Amino acid sequence: MFAKVRTYLEMIRFSHTVFALPFAFMGAILAAGGIPSSRTLWWILVAMVGARSGAMGMNRIADRRLDALNPRTRERALPSGQIGLGGAIVFVAAAFVVFLAAAWMLNPLCFALAPVAVLIVCGYSYTKRFTTGSHLILGLSLALAPIGAWIAVRGEIGAPALVLGLGVLFWVAGFDIVYAFQDVDFDRRAGLFSIPAWLGTAKGLMIAGIFHALTVCCLALLIPLLRLGPIYGIGLLCAAGLLLYEHGLVHRHGLAKLDMAFFNVNGVLSIGMFLATALDVLLVN
Repeated sequence: MFAKVRTYLEMIRFSHTVFALPFAFMGAILAAGGIPSSRTLWWILVAMVGARSGAMGMNRIADRRLDALNPRTRERALPSGQIGLGGAIVFVAAAFVVFLAAAWMLNPLCFALAPVAVLIVCGYSYTKRFTTGSHLILGLSLALAPIGAWIAVRGEIGAPALVLGLGVLFWVAGFDIVYAFQDVDFDRRAGLFSIPAWLGTAKGLMIAGIFHALTVCCLALLIPLLRLGPIYGIGLLCAAGLLLYEHGLVHRHGLAKLDMAFFNVNGVLSIGMFLATALDVLLVN
C-alpha cells in the first residue's frame, strides 16, 4: 500500500507543491493583513492539495502516449504501467472533489469560481499541442493559487491579488521555458509547441529572462499597493538575485545544472518570498 501511495505521489510530483503553496499562503496573509484564521488556512491547504493533485494527474493522463515515446519520461507511472488509466482517472476525480469541497467550505465566491479553475488547470494539459503560449497557461494555472487564497480570506477579488497572480504567472512561465530545454528535440519531432522548440534555447532563455523581470516588477508593485516595508523589500531583492543565479546556471552549464536551476532555486524563492512577506506584515505593518 505504501509503495502504491508513493507511486501516486511521484506521478503528481507532490514535492513540486513547494512552488505554488507558499504563494497561496502569501496571498492569504496579504489579504488578511496578518495571519488568517486556522480554519481558513486549513481549507486553503486542502484546496491547494486537491487542485494541484488533480491538475498533475490530468496532465499525466493527457500526456501518457507522448510520455511513452519520450526517453526522458517513458518510465513515468502511466506509460510504464505502474498505474493503470482507470486508477489515474479515479485519482483525478477524487482530487477535484476534494478541491470543490474545500472551496465550498471557504466561501460562496470560491465555490462559484472553482469550476473555472478546474477547467483552466485541466485545459493546460492539451495546450502544448497547438500553442507556444502553453507556458503562460501553466503560469495562469499556478497564479490561481494566490488569487484564490485572497478570495478565500476576503470573499472578493482585489487588485493586489491580481498583481501577485500576474507575478506568479510570469515566474512560472519563465521557469517552464527553461524546463522545456530538456525536450527540444522530442518536441520538434512530435510536432509539439514550446518556445525553445520554436526559437531555440538561446532565445528561449532570453524570453524567460523577460518574464522573470516582469515577475520582479509585479512583486515590486505590491509595495505601494499594500504599503509593504523593508523586510519585504529585502526578500524581493533576494528573489531577484535568485532568478539571476538561475539564469546564470543555465547559461553557463546548460542541462547539467537544470535540476538545481529549476527545483532548488525556485523552491527557495517561493518559500523566501512567503517568509519575507509574513515577517513584514507581522513585524512592520
